[in-house]
Amino acid sequence: MQVIELIDKARKEGRTLFTFELLPPLKGEGLKGIFDTIDPLMEFAPSYINVTFHREDFVGEGAARRKVRRRPGTVGVSAAIQKRYGVEVVPHLICGGLSRYDIEDALIDLDFLGINNVLALRGDCLRGQSHFEPHPQGHAHAEDLVRQIVDMNRGVFIDGQVGECHHSKFCVGVAGYPEKHSEAVSLDEDIANLRRKVDAGASYVVTQLSFDNRKILSFIERCRAAGIAVPIIPGIKPLATKAQLEVLPAVFHVDIPAELVAEAARCADNEAVKQVGIEWAVMQARELRAAGVPVLHFYIMNRSDSMRRIAAQIF
Repeated sequence: MQVIELIDKARKEGRTLFTFELLPPLKGEGLKGIFDTIDPLMEFAPSYINVTFHREDFVGEGAARRKVRRRPGTVGVSAAIQKRYGVEVVPHLICGGLSRYDIEDALIDLDFLGINNVLALRGDCLRGQSHFEPHPQGHAHAEDLVRQIVDMNRGVFIDGQVGECHHSKFCVGVAGYPEKHSEAVSLDEDIANLRRKVDAGASYVVTQLSFDNRKILSFIERCRAAGIAVPIIPGIKPLATKAQLEVLPAVFHVDIPAELVAEAARCADNEAVKQVGIEWAVMQARELRAAGVPVLHFYIMNRSDSMRRIAAQIF
């Protein structure tokens, strides 16, 4: 079932959906860690599970420089989850490091596997790059990736339109940034970019993690004023360690509210920080559900302990 169909059904029933996001295992690891993360959360009936996509990296210098991919397997992990649990999956696809042909091949594989949902992202720069550099035969912007997916749904492939053919039925999600994408000049410009992704054919938006509901709800209001009518799903990240007070703002370009920083700073150890993070996430979830958001999406980084304690209070 498509994500947008799940959302429409839940809205009619007056429910808020529960979803979370996982990383594929590191190269050389099996699926046990993934299943060990999912198993404790299945009693809370997640409506779908996102699986991230990680682009290539480069190691070494000069002639010894080589390309590596540390977390391959997004398509395979997605298929394994859907087969084992019977739950919908949303694999991520990115522009970074992929040609249009690579993307088309991945989409064909997903379609053959019965996976009908995709989150379309531009992806990050490579380490050391000052700006995003697309693959020579790829896309520079997520809106172009959305168009390719929508075109394939219509039977239009890179090499042209196929006459009588099987049509894929992908539901496409895209990312939004309540605290502005780090490369955008302003939030208004960023929302205009989001509007282009939606106009290209995206069915819903999932936001970057944010610890501030005021910013999330203000972002939703501004999106509506800009003509973005599709469902907007807030992303929540349970704080777990003191180190994240510095790491998360640096990596994801988000602010952590002063109240949360102060509470975490007073904690004697990370176990106490984790409890503060759980309480904050529960507060966020309850407020956002009361505000009528269709889905609560959690970034759990392949750890289910905090998520289980949060879900027990919310779902």
